[in-house]
Amino acid sequence: MISGWWTKENTEPKVGYHAIGDSILKVTRPVFLIGIDGKIAVSHDGSVTIGNNLKSSNNCQPLYAYAPPLHPQDLGDSYFKKAHNLRYAYIAGAMANGITSVEMVEKTGRAGMMGFFGAAGLSLGEIESAIDRLQNNMNNYPFGFNLINSPNNPDLEFTIVNLYLTRGIRLVSASAYLEITLPLVYFRVKGIHRDVDGNIVCPNKIIAKVSRVEVAEKFFSPPPDKILYQLIDKNMITREEATLAKSIPIADDITAEADSGGHTDNRPALSLLPTIIALRDELAEKYKYKRPLCVGLGGGIATPSAAAAAFSMGAAYILTGTINQACVEAGTSEAVRQMLADARQADVTMAPAADMFEMGVKVQVLKRGTMFPLRAAKLYEFYCKYDRLENLPEIQKKILEKDFFKCSLKDEWKNTKKFFVKNDPKQITRAEKNPKHKMSLMFRSYLGRSSNWAITGDLSRKIDYQIWCGPAIGAFNEWVKGSFLEKYKNRETVTIAINLLFGAAVATRANWLRGQKVTLPNNIGIISPMRLSEILELIK
Repeated sequence: MISGWWTKENTEPKVGYHAIGDSILKVTRPVFLIGIDGKIAVSHDGSVTIGNNLKSSNNCQPLYAYAPPLHPQDLGDSYFKKAHNLRYAYIAGAMANGITSVEMVEKTGRAGMMGFFGAAGLSLGEIESAIDRLQNNMNNYPFGFNLINSPNNPDLEFTIVNLYLTRGIRLVSASAYLEITLPLVYFRVKGIHRDVDGNIVCPNKIIAKVSRVEVAEKFFSPPPDKILYQLIDKNMITREEATLAKSIPIADDITAEADSGGHTDNRPALSLLPTIIALRDELAEKYKYKRPLCVGLGGGIATPSAAAAAFSMGAAYILTGTINQACVEAGTSEAVRQMLADARQADVTMAPAADMFEMGVKVQVLKRGTMFPLRAAKLYEFYCKYDRLENLPEIQKKILEKDFFKCSLKDEWKNTKKFFVKNDPKQITRAEKNPKHKMSLMFRSYLGRSSNWAITGDLSRKIDYQIWCGPAIGAFNEWVKGSFLEKYKNRETVTIAINLLFGAAVATRANWLRGQKVTLPNNIGIISPMRLSEILELIK
């Protein structure tokens, strides 16, 4: 279908689908699809007249379709990028226990993206060491830290928040929250004030990861009055800060977390993202916020097509996690990287979470090559069925000692007690009075150490590795099959990120052309992984 007329300027058009595919890859230049002698040709320059009131001549040919330039940095929400000083609308999400390492955060930040250090599960000393390094090395490059909900240890959550406020950490990724907590609100509103022009300035920012609409509503609403009053009563904030806090949401930005690794509700991205975007619009109108609210998408982002789909649905940014865990910068072991590189989409399952074990909360993990999911499920079954460890059948006790704990139940309690005495002594006091809680602590000890065995690469406990992983890893491994990224030792976070963004731009441009009733081969608009230097040459 002719949509207008094209007039040649400097270069001769090229005929054929191969030339069209090459032209779409040059994302910084426009693409004109034109008709020459009954064939489709392509050009990067020329002038166009829209409409069908001209006739073909030597210098004027029918225009079938047009795609403007689309640099990867143009994907996503421009306000979000400006607010966080980003070139690309891309976040390397926080993976606990330092899996999203300082090195990963540094490299993504310097590349114009943003990474969140995986602080969950680490000691205060380890977190403070990461703060020291990032504050010393990052200058004005963006970065943030994880803040995870700790329902079993609210004092720990408070301690982490106080550390962040004391050390000047102004951006956190809030994860695993079902309710708004007092420490979370304290972080958000502490220091809020008006500038000389009367505008409200909130120095502390939160990007929340949520998979439930009811939780998203809480984050996009102002802090609850009840919590603000509690903070005033504790002399933690002023009445002025509490008053100003009623004009801002708890989180300016929300990541709709679909079928991801770790904590997840396995929600489909195609329904979750539009629903939370609609909620965003509703609450923005209700509360008349001055700053636009942004919604990004995480969970399942592992290929350029997935990234393109996210942006086309209105995602302000994309967030990756599972695929970064196999990268060389990730704070995990070589054994885990290899296991992830071998995984397919069906090689994941749900298993009880260590931090919310009694609540029945689950995390998504790798099942291929490890017995952890089955063993974790067995522990939760025991917890639900028995009120104390002593009531388990003798054969099950022996299995626990031989296969799970590798020591007697008595010695395992000593090890568990030693950990909690140091980290959360109130749990031991409770356990001494409640045998079921004692059993829970011992089971949680196994669940917690299983992730550390994976991170440290303890080969004697490989069968017990807990590796947080979503089905995205299978899609990624299929996409990189036969390329240099098939080997995990070649996987670098920024190289993967730029490939996803560049590929999304290419796929989007191809779909723009198809949307103008031009039939193109299926492989046009689909890229294979490219070296970082090749992509940077194309987009410079």
